[in-house]
Amino acid sequence: INSTQFKMKTEKYSVILPTYNERENLPIIFYLLHKTFTNHSLSFEVVIVDDSSPDNTLQIAQSLQKHYGNEAVKIVSRPGKLGLGSAYVAGLAASSGSRIILMDADLSHHPKFIPQMILKMNARDVDIVSGTRYRAGGGVAGWDLKRKITSKGANFLASFLLNPGPVASDLTGSFRLYKRDVLEEVLPQVKCKGYAFQMEILILAKKANKTLEEVPITFVDRIYGESKLGANEIILYLKGLLQLFLTT
Repeated sequence: INSTQFKMKTEKYSVILPTYNERENLPIIFYLLHKTFTNHSLSFEVVIVDDSSPDNTLQIAQSLQKHYGNEAVKIVSRPGKLGLGSAYVAGLAASSGSRIILMDADLSHHPKFIPQMILKMNARDVDIVSGTRYRAGGGVAGWDLKRKITSKGANFLASFLLNPGPVASDLTGSFRLYKRDVLEEVLPQVKCKGYAFQMEILILAKKANKTLEEVPITFVDRIYGESKLGANEIILYLKGLLQLFLTT
């Protein structure tokens, strides 16, 4: 994608990266983000929200900030694991961009899809562009059959119970581009914790008549570190799904 294809160059993009034990992944994801934005002559910052990672992720973030400067790297250091939702709230408060990208720091989400998301937002003037694993051109890599069934089952269950509309094919995905004012409006209303958090944002956005488009992405299982998906997260997800079903 040629940089001349991008309209609205005055937009600044804030990438919010919640981290917990992402020491190995953080320098790589930052390099890929830096390369993607600079190749397309786009203004950006990366906001790292670290929850006191015992593997010293914070020190890596500080090294990146020292090398690339305070404008490119902002750090929010929190005293312990306080949850994904509150990490995004803290990151949004520390950010200055007019557009916000929420994504994982573990290399599951490749920044190469960001230009496609930006082009879609520019072309359609939508409020949210979501990466999807479940449309033609999207998919997952590195998952075993059990993980694929779990993910597809969770997404199907959410779509069936919550009726998010025909556009939202990946309710449980977490790679998205938002207009800042939309995220500022919706984020404080979110009550779910854990993975259900992603679903609730889209459901609340739909209720507020916000517009959504999707871009197919390939989700890649983490190479370094351990997955955060465990029994507790699955229970939290199901509780959140039930809560949304009963209240929306």
